[in-house]
Amino acid sequence: MKPTTNKRKSIPAQPAPAINKQRSDFTARSMKTAVFAAILAALAIICHRLVLIDYRMALLGLFLSAVSGLLAIFFGAVGTWRARQAKEPELAATLGGSILALLIVVPLFTAALSGLGKPPIHDITTDLRNPPDFIAISSIRSVTDNPLNRSEPEDLASLQQESYPDLSSLVIDRPFEQVFEQAITLVKKQDWEIALASAANGRIEATASTFVMGFKDDVVIRIQAEGHQTRVDMRSVSRVGRGDLGANAQRIRSFLSALKQQR
Repeated sequence: MKPTTNKRKSIPAQPAPAINKQRSDFTARSMKTAVFAAILAALAIICHRLVLIDYRMALLGLFLSAVSGLLAIFFGAVGTWRARQAKEPELAATLGGSILALLIVVPLFTAALSGLGKPPIHDITTDLRNPPDFIAISSIRSVTDNPLNRSEPEDLASLQQESYPDLSSLVIDRPFEQVFEQAITLVKKQDWEIALASAANGRIEATASTFVMGFKDDVVIRIQAEGHQTRVDMRSVSRVGRGDLGANAQRIRSFLSALKQQR
């Protein structure tokens, strides 16, 4: 009689569930798309600051970067959802692409949302009847820059008055000389590039550049003595773009508020 032997049947290895592969595919796709969005945004910013492309191409690059970022977030969300369905313990690995994409998308959408409701104008002044003129800066602007004659759009003054009724001349109970020096100090503190500073003419002209894209906005500050008081008017004009997302009005508002608080 032959002894019986216990033979265990080998159990074939089970293939990894398809859901794991799909999750991995979406996670990888999310990261690749997010990296593409980051590279596209960086190229748009760098090339514009190096004057290799104009602002239209730069804005198009940022728009495409934002769209790519949204796709990366979508892919990452699908990958995370599938990982939860598979009850995988390490969900953090699926979030890398989404987090990177959020770092790109949030600032872009925040800037876009800040301009909602703002009029399509780019030339703002505190004196609508007699806006301060540019003298030094007008000679260094390009022919392709926005004009300084306030002719576009035709209803510019009414659009500004409707949208920014709080902007008006600032009258300060301080002597002219003191106000002028304080204004110069504030301009330097803002790191604006000064083109003209003339106490004899009561005029300061400078150029402000945006932090990220390097868009240039020109500023003129007119300071006039009125008896024992000093009147300050200010104008801020974007060199490119039909609208400014409210940046020029905010620049004037912040500067005059800081000047008013000086002692």
